[in-house]
Amino acid sequence: MKIYTLKKRKDFTEAAGGHFVRGQGLLLQGRNRGTPDDPTIRVGFTCSKKIGNAVNRNRAKRRLRQLVHLILPDLGNEGWDYVLIGQTKLTEQIQFSDLLKEFKKALKKIHEAHENMIHSL
Repeated sequence: MKIYTLKKRKDFTEAAGGHFVRGQGLLLQGRNRGTPDDPTIRVGFTCSKKIGNAVNRNRAKRRLRQLVHLILPDLGNEGWDYVLIGQTKLTEQIQFSDLLKEFKKALKKIHEAHENMIHSL
């Protein structure tokens, strides 16, 4: 399964309109695009200047990209957009194994929230 990177602001703002989960070290936004003919997973990364200088922001984004590389092919839903947002100091300082657990929990919560929303309609 191919994972594409979000690059356009429009894609980021649309993902922000979906579900939102706060985990320790990261924030996760996700939405189902609702396109059954497009099974790709798209993901975006963002780290604000609150995280620190460019070196710190890039380190945080590298860690987030590694999470996606390890987890999303197995646990990600086809046809979804995900945006991972780094948190000040936590994203780059937390143990990577803990960040991995938090990302898995956040993915599970975001998918459950989507299922609950569908079942309540």
